[in-house]
Amino acid sequence: MTLLKSLLTVSGLCAVLGLTAAPAFAASKYPLTIENCGRQVTFQKAPERAIGLGQNSAEIMLLLGLQDKMVGTAFWPSKVLPQLAEANSKVKLLTVEFPTFESILAENPDFVAAALPSLIGPSSKVAKREDFDKVGIPTYLSPSTCLSTKDAKDPYGSRAQLWNTDLLFKEIDELSQIFDVADRGQALIADFKAREAALRSSVSKDGKNLSYVFWFSSPSPSADAYLGGKNGASGFIADLLGGHNAINAEAEWPTLGWESIIAANPDIIVVANLDRNRWELDKSEAKIKFLTTDPAVSQIAAIKNKAIVIMDGQAMNPTVRTVYGAEQVAEQLKALGLLK
Repeated sequence: MTLLKSLLTVSGLCAVLGLTAAPAFAASKYPLTIENCGRQVTFQKAPERAIGLGQNSAEIMLLLGLQDKMVGTAFWPSKVLPQLAEANSKVKLLTVEFPTFESILAENPDFVAAALPSLIGPSSKVAKREDFDKVGIPTYLSPSTCLSTKDAKDPYGSRAQLWNTDLLFKEIDELSQIFDVADRGQALIADFKAREAALRSSVSKDGKNLSYVFWFSSPSPSADAYLGGKNGASGFIADLLGGHNAINAEAEWPTLGWESIIAANPDIIVVANLDRNRWELDKSEAKIKFLTTDPAVSQIAAIKNKAIVIMDGQAMNPTVRTVYGAEQVAEQLKALGLLK
Protein backbone atom coordinates (compact mmCIF):
# COMPACT_ATOMS: atom_id res chain seq x y z
CA MET A 1 0.00 0.00 0.00
CA THR A 2 1.40 3.39 -0.94
CA LEU A 3 1.96 6.10 1.62
CA LEU A 4 -0.76 8.25 0.05
CA LYS A 5 -3.28 5.41 0.21
CA SER A 6 -2.29 4.77 3.81
CA LEU A 7 -2.91 8.40 4.71
CA LEU A 8 -6.28 8.44 3.00
CA THR A 9 -7.28 5.09 4.49
CA VAL A 10 -6.49 6.21 8.04
CA SER A 11 -8.34 9.51 7.65
CA GLY A 12 -11.31 7.77 6.01
CA LEU A 13 -11.52 5.16 8.77
CA CYS A 14 -11.52 7.85 11.43
CA ALA A 15 -14.35 9.64 9.64
CA VAL A 16 -16.44 6.47 9.38
CA LEU A 17 -16.00 5.67 13.07
CA GLY A 18 -16.70 9.25 14.08
CA LEU A 19 -13.26 9.57 15.63
CA THR A 20 -10.93 12.52 15.59
CA ALA A 21 -7.30 11.55 15.19
CA ALA A 22 -5.07 13.37 17.66
CA PRO A 23 -2.54 15.38 15.68
CA ALA A 24 1.07 14.51 16.36
CA PHE A 25 2.18 17.94 15.20
CA ALA A 26 0.87 21.39 16.01
CA ALA A 27 -1.55 23.06 13.60
CA SER A 28 -0.17 25.90 11.54
CA LYS A 29 -0.69 29.37 12.97
CA TYR A 30 -1.57 32.15 10.56
CA PRO A 31 -0.32 34.54 9.47
CA LEU A 32 2.49 32.10 8.66
CA THR A 33 5.80 33.43 7.33
CA ILE A 34 8.21 31.14 5.49
CA GLU A 35 11.79 32.04 4.54
CA ASN A 36 12.12 30.86 0.95
CA CYS A 37 15.13 31.32 -1.32
CA GLY A 38 16.22 34.59 0.24
CA ARG A 39 12.80 36.15 0.69
CA GLN A 40 9.99 35.98 3.20
CA VAL A 41 6.55 34.80 2.11
CA THR A 42 3.53 35.31 4.36
CA PHE A 43 0.29 33.32 4.25
CA GLN A 44 -2.85 34.64 5.91
CA LYS A 45 -4.52 31.23 5.66
CA ALA A 46 -4.05 27.84 4.03
CA PRO A 47 -4.27 28.08 0.22
CA GLU A 48 -7.47 26.85 -1.40
CA ARG A 49 -6.68 27.49 -5.09
CA ALA A 50 -3.06 26.40 -5.53
CA ILE A 51 -1.10 25.77 -8.72
CA GLY A 52 1.79 23.31 -8.93
CA LEU A 53 4.12 24.90 -11.44
CA GLY A 54 6.50 22.09 -12.31
CA GLN A 55 6.21 18.36 -11.74
CA ASN A 56 7.96 18.22 -8.39
CA SER A 57 5.77 20.90 -6.81
CA ALA A 58 2.63 19.26 -8.16
CA GLU A 59 3.60 15.76 -7.04
CA ILE A 60 4.51 16.87 -3.52
CA MET A 61 1.10 18.49 -3.15
CA LEU A 62 -0.58 15.38 -4.51
CA LEU A 63 1.45 13.15 -2.16
CA LEU A 64 0.18 15.37 0.67
CA GLY A 65 -3.40 14.69 -0.48
CA LEU A 66 -4.05 18.29 -1.53
CA GLN A 67 -5.70 17.71 -4.91
CA ASP A 68 -8.93 19.37 -3.70
CA LYS A 69 -6.90 22.52 -2.97
CA MET A 70 -5.33 22.65 -6.45
CA VAL A 71 -6.70 24.41 -9.54
CA GLY A 72 -3.93 23.63 -11.99
CA THR A 73 -0.54 22.12 -12.82
CA ALA A 74 1.99 22.65 -15.61
CA PHE A 75 5.41 21.60 -16.89
CA TRP A 76 5.59 17.79 -16.74
CA PRO A 77 8.73 16.13 -18.18
CA SER A 78 7.27 12.73 -17.20
CA LYS A 79 3.87 11.27 -16.49
CA VAL A 80 2.57 11.53 -12.95
CA LEU A 81 3.50 8.79 -10.49
CA PRO A 82 1.09 5.87 -11.08
CA GLN A 83 -0.23 5.94 -7.51
CA LEU A 84 -1.13 9.62 -7.96
CA ALA A 85 -2.92 9.26 -11.31
CA GLU A 86 -6.43 9.25 -9.82
CA ALA A 87 -5.78 12.27 -7.61
CA ASN A 88 -4.06 14.11 -10.47
CA SER A 89 -7.02 13.51 -12.78
CA LYS A 90 -9.05 15.84 -10.55
CA VAL A 91 -6.67 18.75 -11.19
CA LYS A 92 -6.68 20.81 -14.38
CA LEU A 93 -3.60 20.41 -16.58
CA LEU A 94 -2.64 23.79 -18.03
CA THR A 95 0.14 22.39 -20.24
CA VAL A 96 2.97 19.85 -20.06
CA GLU A 97 5.34 22.62 -21.19
CA PHE A 98 5.83 26.21 -19.98
CA PRO A 99 2.46 27.90 -19.32
CA THR A 100 1.80 31.58 -19.95
CA PHE A 101 1.41 33.99 -17.06
CA GLU A 102 -2.09 34.75 -18.33
CA SER A 103 -3.13 31.09 -18.26
CA ILE A 104 -2.06 30.87 -14.62
CA LEU A 105 -3.92 34.03 -13.60
CA ALA A 106 -7.04 32.76 -15.41
CA GLU A 107 -7.38 30.07 -12.72
CA ASN A 108 -7.54 32.75 -9.99
CA PRO A 109 -4.89 31.04 -7.81
CA ASP A 110 -4.11 32.05 -4.25
CA PHE A 111 -0.71 30.28 -4.23
CA VAL A 112 1.86 29.14 -6.78
CA ALA A 113 4.56 26.58 -5.91
CA ALA A 114 7.31 26.25 -8.51
CA ALA A 115 9.89 23.53 -9.03
CA LEU A 116 12.44 25.53 -11.03
CA PRO A 117 13.70 29.11 -11.25
CA SER A 118 13.02 28.97 -15.00
CA LEU A 119 9.34 28.99 -14.00
CA ILE A 120 9.29 31.96 -11.58
CA GLY A 121 12.91 33.14 -11.27
CA PRO A 122 14.68 36.30 -12.48
CA SER A 123 15.03 34.93 -16.03
CA SER A 124 11.76 32.99 -16.05
CA LYS A 125 10.05 32.07 -19.29
CA VAL A 126 6.72 32.38 -17.48
CA ALA A 127 6.81 35.21 -14.92
CA LYS A 128 9.03 36.54 -12.16
CA ARG A 129 8.15 36.27 -8.49
CA GLU A 130 7.71 40.03 -8.48
CA ASP A 131 4.98 39.68 -11.12
CA PHE A 132 3.04 37.41 -8.78
CA ASP A 133 3.69 39.79 -5.87
CA LYS A 134 2.07 42.61 -7.83
CA VAL A 135 -1.20 40.69 -8.07
CA GLY A 136 -1.08 39.47 -4.47
CA ILE A 137 -0.26 35.80 -5.14
CA PRO A 138 2.33 34.27 -2.76
CA THR A 139 4.92 32.02 -4.40
CA TYR A 140 7.26 29.28 -3.23
CA LEU A 141 10.35 28.01 -5.06
CA SER A 142 11.83 24.58 -4.39
CA PRO A 143 14.81 25.04 -2.00
CA SER A 144 16.68 22.40 -4.00
CA THR A 145 16.83 24.68 -7.04
CA CYS A 146 17.77 27.96 -5.34
CA LEU A 147 21.11 28.11 -7.13
CA SER A 148 23.27 31.05 -8.09
CA THR A 149 23.77 31.60 -11.82
CA LYS A 150 26.20 34.50 -11.33
CA ASP A 151 29.41 32.65 -12.26
CA ALA A 152 27.85 29.63 -13.95
CA LYS A 153 27.62 28.97 -17.66
CA ASP A 154 24.58 26.81 -16.95
CA PRO A 155 21.34 28.87 -16.82
CA TYR A 156 20.18 26.50 -14.08
CA GLY A 157 23.18 27.45 -11.96
CA SER A 158 25.94 25.42 -10.36
CA ARG A 159 26.16 23.46 -7.14
CA ALA A 160 29.37 23.48 -5.08
CA GLN A 161 28.25 20.73 -2.68
CA LEU A 162 26.44 17.47 -3.25
CA TRP A 163 22.67 17.80 -3.06
CA ASN A 164 20.96 15.69 -0.41
CA THR A 165 17.41 14.99 0.65
CA ASP A 166 17.55 17.46 3.56
CA LEU A 167 16.47 20.11 1.06
CA LEU A 168 13.66 17.87 -0.20
CA PHE A 169 12.48 17.24 3.35
CA LYS A 170 12.58 20.99 4.03
CA GLU A 171 10.34 21.52 0.99
CA ILE A 172 7.86 18.84 2.05
CA ASP A 173 7.79 20.17 5.61
CA GLU A 174 7.26 23.78 4.54
CA LEU A 175 4.53 22.96 2.02
CA SER A 176 2.77 20.87 4.65
CA GLN A 177 2.94 23.82 7.05
CA ILE A 178 1.60 26.21 4.42
CA PHE A 179 -1.42 23.94 3.86
CA ASP A 180 -1.77 23.04 7.57
CA VAL A 181 -1.21 19.31 7.02
CA ALA A 182 1.97 18.88 9.06
CA ASP A 183 1.13 15.28 10.02
CA ARG A 184 1.00 14.25 6.38
CA GLY A 185 4.27 16.02 5.68
CA GLN A 186 6.10 14.25 8.49
CA ALA A 187 4.69 10.88 7.43
CA LEU A 188 5.91 11.44 3.89
CA ILE A 189 9.37 12.48 5.12
CA ALA A 190 9.59 9.38 7.34
CA ASP A 191 8.74 7.17 4.37
CA PHE A 192 11.48 8.71 2.21
CA LYS A 193 14.03 8.48 5.01
CA ALA A 194 13.36 4.77 5.43
CA ARG A 195 13.70 4.14 1.70
CA GLU A 196 16.91 6.16 1.51
CA ALA A 197 18.39 4.16 4.39
CA ALA A 198 17.54 0.91 2.62
CA LEU A 199 19.25 2.11 -0.57
CA ARG A 200 22.43 3.08 1.30
CA SER A 201 22.95 -0.60 2.04
CA SER A 202 22.92 -1.39 -1.71
CA VAL A 203 26.63 -0.95 -2.31
CA SER A 204 28.71 -2.66 -4.96
CA LYS A 205 28.95 -6.41 -4.39
CA ASP A 206 32.74 -6.31 -4.58
CA GLY A 207 33.08 -2.98 -2.79
CA LYS A 208 34.09 -1.15 -5.97
CA ASN A 209 33.25 2.56 -6.15
CA LEU A 210 31.38 2.43 -9.45
CA SER A 211 31.40 5.46 -11.76
CA TYR A 212 28.17 6.66 -13.36
CA VAL A 213 27.14 8.90 -16.24
CA PHE A 214 23.54 10.14 -16.23
CA TRP A 215 22.35 11.07 -19.74
CA PHE A 216 19.22 13.21 -19.70
CA SER A 217 18.80 13.91 -23.41
CA SER A 218 20.27 15.42 -26.59
CA PRO A 219 18.76 17.32 -29.53
CA SER A 220 20.44 14.83 -31.88
CA PRO A 221 23.17 12.11 -31.84
CA SER A 222 25.72 14.62 -33.14
CA ALA A 223 24.87 17.25 -30.52
CA ASP A 224 26.35 17.58 -27.06
CA ALA A 225 24.59 15.53 -24.39
CA TYR A 226 22.75 17.06 -21.45
CA LEU A 227 24.13 15.25 -18.40
CA GLY A 228 23.48 15.26 -14.68
CA GLY A 229 26.14 17.35 -12.91
CA LYS A 230 28.35 15.84 -10.24
CA ASN A 231 26.64 17.58 -7.30
CA GLY A 232 23.04 17.41 -8.47
CA ALA A 233 20.45 14.67 -8.03
CA SER A 234 22.44 12.37 -10.33
CA GLY A 235 25.52 12.66 -8.14
CA PHE A 236 23.35 12.01 -5.10
CA ILE A 237 21.98 8.79 -6.63
CA ALA A 238 25.49 7.57 -7.48
CA ASP A 239 26.65 8.33 -3.93
CA LEU A 240 23.55 6.72 -2.43
CA LEU A 241 24.40 3.49 -4.25
CA GLY A 242 28.03 3.54 -3.16
CA GLY A 243 29.52 5.08 -6.31
CA HIS A 244 30.29 8.47 -7.83
CA ASN A 245 29.40 10.63 -10.79
CA ALA A 246 32.05 10.35 -13.50
CA ILE A 247 31.20 13.88 -14.66
CA ASN A 248 33.11 16.46 -12.61
CA ALA A 249 31.27 19.59 -13.74
CA GLU A 250 29.60 21.58 -10.95
CA ALA A 251 27.02 22.92 -13.39
CA GLU A 252 23.59 21.51 -12.68
CA TRP A 253 23.16 20.38 -16.30
CA PRO A 254 26.53 20.31 -18.10
CA THR A 255 26.57 19.62 -21.83
CA LEU A 256 29.45 17.48 -23.08
CA GLY A 257 30.55 16.07 -26.40
CA TRP A 258 30.85 12.33 -26.74
CA GLU A 259 34.64 12.52 -26.85
CA SER A 260 34.59 13.76 -23.24
CA ILE A 261 32.08 11.11 -22.20
CA ILE A 262 34.20 8.39 -23.83
CA ALA A 263 37.20 9.72 -21.92
CA ALA A 264 35.26 9.47 -18.63
CA ASN A 265 34.70 5.76 -19.44
CA PRO A 266 31.99 5.13 -16.80
CA ASP A 267 31.17 1.75 -15.31
CA ILE A 268 27.44 2.45 -15.62
CA ILE A 269 25.38 4.64 -17.94
CA VAL A 270 21.96 5.71 -16.72
CA VAL A 271 19.69 6.83 -19.56
CA ALA A 272 16.65 8.97 -18.87
CA ASN A 273 13.22 8.14 -20.18
CA LEU A 274 11.10 11.24 -20.78
CA ASP A 275 7.45 11.41 -21.75
CA ARG A 276 7.60 14.94 -23.19
CA ASN A 277 8.98 13.77 -26.60
CA ARG A 278 10.60 17.11 -27.39
CA TRP A 279 13.48 15.28 -29.09
CA GLU A 280 13.82 11.75 -30.42
CA LEU A 281 16.56 11.09 -27.87
CA ASP A 282 14.12 11.83 -25.03
CA LYS A 283 13.21 8.15 -25.45
CA SER A 284 15.34 5.63 -23.60
CA GLU A 285 15.23 3.14 -26.49
CA ALA A 286 16.63 5.79 -28.87
CA LYS A 287 19.47 6.49 -26.46
CA ILE A 288 20.31 2.81 -26.08
CA LYS A 289 20.27 2.29 -29.86
CA PHE A 290 22.79 5.11 -30.29
CA LEU A 291 25.01 3.92 -27.45
CA THR A 292 25.21 0.37 -28.77
CA THR A 293 25.61 1.13 -32.48
CA ASP A 294 27.92 4.15 -32.63
CA PRO A 295 31.41 2.79 -33.46
CA ALA A 296 33.25 4.96 -30.94
CA VAL A 297 30.69 5.34 -28.16
CA SER A 298 29.97 1.60 -28.04
CA GLN A 299 33.52 1.01 -26.78
CA ILE A 300 32.79 2.64 -23.41
CA ALA A 301 33.25 0.07 -20.63
CA ALA A 302 29.65 0.36 -19.43
CA ILE A 303 28.30 -0.39 -22.89
CA LYS A 304 30.67 -3.27 -23.57
CA ASN A 305 29.64 -4.76 -20.21
CA LYS A 306 25.93 -4.16 -20.92
CA ALA A 307 25.72 -1.92 -17.84
CA ILE A 308 23.10 0.45 -19.24
CA VAL A 309 20.07 1.11 -17.03
CA ILE A 310 16.92 3.18 -17.56
CA MET A 311 15.59 5.76 -15.13
CA ASP A 312 12.72 8.21 -15.15
CA GLY A 313 14.20 11.50 -16.38
CA GLN A 314 12.44 13.56 -13.71
CA ALA A 315 14.54 11.70 -11.10
CA MET A 316 17.61 13.53 -12.45
CA ASN A 317 16.07 16.72 -11.08
CA PRO A 318 16.39 17.12 -7.27
CA THR A 319 12.81 16.11 -6.50
CA VAL A 320 10.60 13.51 -4.83
CA ARG A 321 11.33 11.43 -7.94
CA THR A 322 15.04 11.17 -7.06
CA VAL A 323 14.53 8.45 -4.46
CA TYR A 324 12.19 6.60 -6.83
CA GLY A 325 14.86 6.89 -9.53
CA ALA A 326 17.55 5.53 -7.23
CA GLU A 327 15.29 2.56 -6.52
CA GLN A 328 14.85 1.99 -10.26
CA VAL A 329 18.60 2.01 -10.83
CA ALA A 330 19.30 -0.22 -7.83
CA GLU A 331 16.80 -2.85 -8.98
CA GLN A 332 18.39 -3.06 -12.44
CA LEU A 333 21.94 -3.13 -11.09
CA LYS A 334 21.03 -5.96 -8.72
CA ALA A 335 19.74 -7.92 -11.72
CA LEU A 336 23.11 -7.27 -13.41
CA GLY A 337 24.94 -8.49 -10.31
CA LEU A 338 26.54 -5.09 -9.65
CA LEU A 339 24.75 -4.39 -6.36
CA LYS A 340 24.03 -6.75 -3.55
